[in-house]
Amino acid sequence: MSPFRTLLRPPAVRAACRRPSLTPLPLHTILVRKPAIPVPRHVRLFSHTRRHPLPPNNPRHRYEVDQAYLQQQYHQNRLQSARPLVTNDGLWRIAKSRGTHSVIVAAFLAAVAFYFYNMQTVPVSGRRRFNCYPEHWVAKISAEQEKLIINEVESQGGRFLPAWDPRARLVARVMRRLIPVSGGDLDQQEWEVRVIDDPHTLNAFVLPGGKVFVHSGILRVTRGEDGLAAVLGHEIAHNLAQHVGERMSGAIGPNILLGSLVLLSGLFPPAIILVQYLGSGLLDLLFARPMGRLQESEADYIGLMLMAEACYDPREAVAFWQRMDWAAKRGQAEEIPEFLSTHPSNEHRIAKCQEWMPKAMEKWEASDCKGTASFANMFRKALDRGSMIVEF
Repeated sequence: MSPFRTLLRPPAVRAACRRPSLTPLPLHTILVRKPAIPVPRHVRLFSHTRRHPLPPNNPRHRYEVDQAYLQQQYHQNRLQSARPLVTNDGLWRIAKSRGTHSVIVAAFLAAVAFYFYNMQTVPVSGRRRFNCYPEHWVAKISAEQEKLIINEVESQGGRFLPAWDPRARLVARVMRRLIPVSGGDLDQQEWEVRVIDDPHTLNAFVLPGGKVFVHSGILRVTRGEDGLAAVLGHEIAHNLAQHVGERMSGAIGPNILLGSLVLLSGLFPPAIILVQYLGSGLLDLLFARPMGRLQESEADYIGLMLMAEACYDPREAVAFWQRMDWAAKRGQAEEIPEFLSTHPSNEHRIAKCQEWMPKAMEKWEASDCKGTASFANMFRKALDRGSMIVEF
């Protein structure tokens, strides 16, 4: 046999190419081959007939996919293994520590000192109240609110009456008589009167800083200057007594109390939502709404005294609220119970105005309203009628 044939025999090739072992390996398992790309069975081999493209065979793409998957798994594992910053045992230790007790006592004493330092006396009524917001701060906040009101009226297709309109002139004339007798710094403010052309709304309001808004519909109920003086005197009284700042100051205590309750409810996690929603409702019912009714009643009293001092008939305030009560009942609106409202009921307002009427009449008589002022009122009414005959 030729030596080449002996060397190239299959047994000799297998023996020369494999490592020594007891079990011989076939040649096709030793030679290096490139791995074949797996093709899914449902994917067609031709691109023009394949519904979905093959997955990209790009090492960079596979690396990015792997990194995104690992990052997602990392965040999930971290979230599952996260522990609270403050545990229940930690809260109990903080609550029982002597340093915490000292901080609570110091904070309580500071709060009491801050409260009495900001105690004020309301003009005219003489009521003592807590107010920590300066008037110019409240005026800056109300300036933004004024822009929002103007934009809202114009966006809804409403309009403001021009200054030459008789209704706007009526409101401006009553304001000119009420502001000088209001006292304080109100006569130094830049008062602006805007009458909204809305015959269906019976409302008027004033913003801190002297911004007055009157809906034209309320002029049908006032029926003259005296009734309008009752409305505008009430609105000026809110500004004179700084009721907006008082409401903002009064909300500090309830908010701190609610926040403390929510923090303490963290010891019992299921109670957090219950304390937050139920507590806010109770605080609104027990603090915000009673304060609103108190301020409205106080504004009625101050406004009654202002209109009497400005030589407007204070008895028209009672008649105005009677007409408002009749208009509300005629509109068949659902009457909200007084304890759920921020305003007193019309019956309550009528009763309080009748209770204050003797004092208002004394102020009206002491203001020389039967002298020069009464003649001025008669001439003004004659000019409004377009007649030169004055009725005495």
